[in-house]
Amino acid sequence: MKPRSITPREQRSLEKLNAVQREVATLHEMKMPDLWKVWDLHFASRPVHPNRKYLTSRLSYRIQELAFGTLPQSTRERLVDYGQNLSKIKTNTPAKAVAMPGATLVREFEGKEFRVEVLADGRYEYNQKIYRSLSAIAKNITGTHWSGPAFFGVKNMVAA
Repeated sequence: MKPRSITPREQRSLEKLNAVQREVATLHEMKMPDLWKVWDLHFASRPVHPNRKYLTSRLSYRIQELAFGTLPQSTRERLVDYGQNLSKIKTNTPAKAVAMPGATLVREFEGKEFRVEVLADGRYEYNQKIYRSLSAIAKNITGTHWSGPAFFGVKNMVAA
């Protein structure tokens, strides 16, 4: 069988793949201050409990996501289900984030619409501020204490 030659499109894909591989490989060689500079280019806020492994892992994913696109929502939901059902690590604490990173939670309260974005590190962005919990955002909106997941109608999603 005669070997097939590589098309120009395939050549560009290989070059892109090699560039991404080199970029990801350099993350592991960077010193922490340089790693933080790259982090700040890709994310709005820094993680609560940072460590080198977490930073390189998240940055590697982000670089690949930008180059090749993100996983379809159905695939991400399936992976979450597999993790919850097949993980040997069982905890009594509920999942921290109520939705996948990038999801937007919408709530109407007293005739006004409020939008909250779920961040990659499990925190939330509302009104250009970063919050650790939905309850803090609900309190900011209503002025009184609320269960954040209940306020945004995702309480059953947390318990699942």
